[in-house]
Amino acid sequence: MYAQSVPQSRSLTMTVADYVALMKPRIISLLLITAYCAMVVAAGHLPSLGLTVLTMVGLTLSSGGAHAVNMWYDRDIDGLMHRTKMRPVVQGRVPAVHSLIFGIFLQIVSFAGLGLLVNWATALCSLGGFLFYVLVYTIWLKRRTPQNIVIGGAAGAFPPLVGWAAVTGTVGWAAILMFLIIFLWTPPHFWALALYKQDDYRNAGIPMMPVVRGEKVTKTQSMIYTWLLLAVSVALYFTGAVSWVYLVIAVGLGVGFIAYHVFLLREREPETRWAKKTFKFSLVYMMVIFFGMILALPHH
Repeated sequence: MYAQSVPQSRSLTMTVADYVALMKPRIISLLLITAYCAMVVAAGHLPSLGLTVLTMVGLTLSSGGAHAVNMWYDRDIDGLMHRTKMRPVVQGRVPAVHSLIFGIFLQIVSFAGLGLLVNWATALCSLGGFLFYVLVYTIWLKRRTPQNIVIGGAAGAFPPLVGWAAVTGTVGWAAILMFLIIFLWTPPHFWALALYKQDDYRNAGIPMMPVVRGEKVTKTQSMIYTWLLLAVSVALYFTGAVSWVYLVIAVGLGVGFIAYHVFLLREREPETRWAKKTFKFSLVYMMVIFFGMILALPHH
């Protein structure tokens, strides 16, 4: 009896863990940070705890739902990549159709909850991110074009719109610039990863930029995006939503990101040390620039 009961109790814990894994919680944490920072900037102070919790839960469900649908659709190529071959659907721990149903269910709950408890602008922004990630990125672009992450990256840029809409009921210029910061940050971030994981993408037949166009083209285009990112991040200051403190942070981070790309461009194949460093710096960049917005709220 005892020998039979242990696997059952263990399987429940493991099943819950697998369904949580379908939602990609590590990625969600970064999305929540950008949404919360947008809420603070929109309000000019810390928003109420109730509104914050409702918005964060709604966004978690929506993002998690998109990721679960992505794991259903990508189960064939995920099994070919070292980075993704241990995912629950690939391993057969969660049936593929369950991942699809789970993802759609999470999005329905998110849309209804945000619409009824926060406002419908927030619900629509969150739904927009879900649809963009699932339909435009996962199903349409990912396997077809090396520009997949350029256009598809917009999906990860929706959270500031969600956060801003939660506080104001609309989408302002500052929120659009926050959207663009993430949109322009995404190609250098993912291409740095692709530079040192390109064998993975090649094996799976995913047309990531380094695989299709080569390292030099990837690094050059990545550098262009970092310059555009610097310009857009500085533009946020001129909306009046943040103080000069943010401007200093944005310029410092932007110049730093460009400097990393200078070293990245000088790195010769098959060296990937600077690709890894650039990828790690891109994560630091995103965290610091958004927290910088909170530090730099203008004094009224």
